[in-house]
Amino acid sequence: MAEAVELSVQNRETRGSHEARRLRRKGLVPGVIYGHKEATVSVALSGEELEKAVRRGVRVVDLKNDGRQEKALIREIQWDHLGKELLHVDFARVAADERIHITVPLEIRGIAPGASTGGLLDQPIHSLMVECLAIKIPDSIRVNIGELQVGQVIHVRDLPLPEGVRALTDPDAIVVQVKAQVAEAEAAPAVPVAEQAEPEVIGRQAKPGEEEEAEKK
Repeated sequence: MAEAVELSVQNRETRGSHEARRLRRKGLVPGVIYGHKEATVSVALSGEELEKAVRRGVRVVDLKNDGRQEKALIREIQWDHLGKELLHVDFARVAADERIHITVPLEIRGIAPGASTGGLLDQPIHSLMVECLAIKIPDSIRVNIGELQVGQVIHVRDLPLPEGVRALTDPDAIVVQVKAQVAEAEAAPAVPVAEQAEPEVIGRQAKPGEEEEAEKK
């Protein structure tokens, strides 16, 4: 679980794309804070500090605004098309004892013996929807494949979850498996030349009597 991080934000009265560009030129990122039946507040904060928190995997932060502090979940972040510049952030208010629904990445650990002996490792699911306390969001859910043989499967119900974490994804969903490789179909035997049908000659069919006339010439 990532450590708690405090971010300072300031209210912003002006909105729109022009204002957003002006803020970003100053190194600030526009954002909003909403939830808990309170008014939505437009804010701006340091892009550098926010990016540091995001890069470290922080999900819940303490927002400090004009002497007031509130806990919030980083609900959504917008990046530029290159994925380098932060454009906007949405914060959702949460309480320390509040249980939330959130997606957590799956982390594969180990090497599947079945994949080392010719099997194909298949991972249909790369993240898990879970319910947990807002202040105890796991960084990831580990999936140990160190004993997975060909034909064996790990389902969501098989995953060891941290205390207080409940999976919301279908328990029968396949997380990872080792499939047997399918042998390539043998090529169909070639048909002997003698058995091949002679090509059909397309042309005008001779009328009765024409063959006899041709023989007399």
